Formats: sequence, structure tokens, C-alpha cells
Amino acid sequence: MINKFFRLKEKNTSIKKEVIGGITTFLTMAYIIFLHPNMLAETGMDKQALITVTCLASFAGTLIVALLANVPFAMAPGLGLNSFFTYSIVLGMGIAWPVALGVVFVSGILFLLLTILGFREKLADAIPESLKLAVPAGIGLLIAFIGFQNMGLVIRGENTFLKLGMLTGTVLISLCGLLLIVFFEFRKIRGSILLGILFIVAVAMVLGNIQPPGIYLSAPPSIQPIAFQLDIGQALSLSLAGVIFSFLYVDLFDSIGTIIGCAYEADMIDKKGKIPKLKRILSADAIATLLGSLLGTSTVTTYVESASGIAAGARTGFASMITAFLFLLALFFAPVIGIVPAYATAPALVIVGFYMFKNIININFNSLKEGIPVFLTILLMPFTSSISTGLAFGFLSHVVLEILSGNYRKISPVLWLIALLSGANLVIDLFR
Repeated sequence: MINKFFRLKEKNTSIKKEVIGGITTFLTMAYIIFLHPNMLAETGMDKQALITVTCLASFAGTLIVALLANVPFAMAPGLGLNSFFTYSIVLGMGIAWPVALGVVFVSGILFLLLTILGFREKLADAIPESLKLAVPAGIGLLIAFIGFQNMGLVIRGENTFLKLGMLTGTVLISLCGLLLIVFFEFRKIRGSILLGILFIVAVAMVLGNIQPPGIYLSAPPSIQPIAFQLDIGQALSLSLAGVIFSFLYVDLFDSIGTIIGCAYEADMIDKKGKIPKLKRILSADAIATLLGSLLGTSTVTTYVESASGIAAGARTGFASMITAFLFLLALFFAPVIGIVPAYATAPALVIVGFYMFKNIININFNSLKEGIPVFLTILLMPFTSSISTGLAFGFLSHVVLEILSGNYRKISPVLWLIALLSGANLVIDLFR
């Protein structure tokens, strides 16, 4: 039944590969269970309730995309969007968190309407082929950079933005795990990324860097303090129109960028350069955001860590189902998940970043008109820690260079709109 529903044979995969891929994706993004509640708790929201809501929202979003689109993608509350929610809206603008949740709900309704009307799909199709290839490369650099930071290999410098970290025991363990994953990949051993993560956890435990959990099971906290507390009426006030637009833009292009990047990694791009099930994926993304806002969390979106599961062999929604139910189990096994440190999953992000970056070989850097937008897109994603910002500069520079070269008639109406939206969002960012 599983083979038939998820079409495993058609996708040249197996139950074993999908299970390994699903577990790998979960392990590389399980940090969100702890990081997200810590951040949103600064707004005054109940931290314990946020832990439960984070797991439930991740479970629901990932399960929806698995069943609706049959793709190996996972969803959870977005990192860039939760920081915008916390520091820009609630703490920065002094807006109460129930109103901020109302903003998330309204943006989710707009996402869904734009998806049903086919607008989000047209946006993705309008992206030039060179920029589509740049997206996974830029995301690859971004997640590899996150991986090096989580290792402790790259840290903030006193007189420079970044510098090499100390070769501590945990850094060395993490580097050994990375080498082991590369060796397994070279030998074509399935589940290499998952094996590497487990190796690091085992070594760290033997050396005493990780302590076994005091308890293995715990009852999930109640969501009552934050669930269904959103204030939609206040969110619809004219003064918050700019905030809603910012949420709309960032999630719009963060999700499209992530989906394109992961789709290339999973060989889901057809001969025309399109993603066949894009509309279903985007619909799942919008529905997950709506459910998340009702439960009491910021925007739920597709995660770039999905690429780690894809690299481990995942090709269908069955892997996403595994990831989804692991998030559900995490409600009861949070103490066990908590012992897996960031430096254990960091090598997975680095190796996946490498695989995603290889797409640049198909980009024509001999053409300045093609190369400059690609260059800006790829570099600004890790430099700004934002997929949407990298894309914004890529879109704008592409349109500007087309105008300067006299080819402005070749710019589609949709691309003109994308450039306008990109410019507006960058201006809002400057004055935020």
C-alpha cells in the first residue's frame, strides 16, 4: 500500500531509503523544537506551550505536504520569520503578540488566495533559469555557513566579522563526523549522513560531552495559554499593512527559493525547468501557516534542512511522513532529542551545502548580464542570512541589466512585478 500510494518504484526509491531520509531531515531540524520557543517566549508567550505548538505545527505542516504533494519536504516555524515576528513586530514596534499572530493569519489567507489563483506559481515560473540555478547554490552556502557556525569552526571575530574558532574537542569530533560522512558518500553507503550524526553523538557521549537524559519520557505541556488567542481584528488595521506585506514577501520568496533549491536536489525539475507539483506544495505551505497561527506560532514554511534527507535518499512524501510523526513523538521524547547537540548535525548541513552548490557549473559566468545577478543572489543569501534578500537583489539586478542592455521588452509583466515587490521590500527593510 505504501509503495502504491507514494509511488516509491516510480521515484526509484524504497521504504528503507525513505525512512533514513525522513529521520535525517528530522535530526537536522529538530533544533527548532528548542530554539523557536526560546525566541518567541521573549514576546511574553508561554514557553512551555510554545514547545508543544512547535511540534504540532511542524507535524501538521509536514504531514500536509507529504499527503497533498508527495514530496520529501518538511515544514516548521521559519527562523527568519520568527525573528521578524519577535524582534521587529512585537518588541520593536510594541505590538501585542496576539495581534502579531493575527498578522500571520492574515498573511496566510493571502498566501492561500495567491496560490489558488496561480499567482505564486507564476512567480516561480517567471524566475529566469540562471537565477533558478543560483538559488540552490546560494542556499547551499547559507546552510553550509550555518553548519560551520554550529560546529564552532567559524565564529564572530573581535576585529573582523568572522574568524576561525578554536579547535576544541567538540569541533574535532564534528570534523571527524564530516570526514566520516564524506567517506561513506565516497563508498556509496546509504544513510551516510544519519550514520555520521549518530557517530558524533556516540563519541560525544563516550567522552562525557553529552550526558544521558535524566528522564526519557515527559507529558507535553498544554497549549491553552497561546492557542486561538490571535487578534485578527487589530491585525487588519491600516497601520499594519506594511507589516503584512513584509511577512507576505519574505515567506513568499523564502518558500519559493527553498522549494526550488530542494527540488533540484531531488531531481524534481522537468524538462521545461518547472516543478510539476509546485501549486500543491505552495498550498500546503499556506495551509500550514494558517494552522500555525491558530495554534499560536509565527509563519510555518518549508525548511532547507529537507535537503539533508533528500541527500540521504528521500524522494517521496513517505519520508516527510516519517519526519512528521517524529515531530509528534518529540512531544513525549523531548529530553532525548535535547541531548543531540548542534555540532552533531552541523556536518550534515555542510555536506548538503556542498551538494546544492554544485549547480553553479551550469551557469554562464562569461556573460555579465547573466553572471552578475547570479553572483549577487548566491553571495547575499549567506551574507544576510536571508534567502529572500538574495533573491531580491538578484531580481532587481537582472531587470536593471536587461534595461541597460536595451532588452527591456523581454522582461515579462510578472518579472516587472517581482522587481517592484523586491524593491519595496528592501526599502521597508531599510526604514524598519
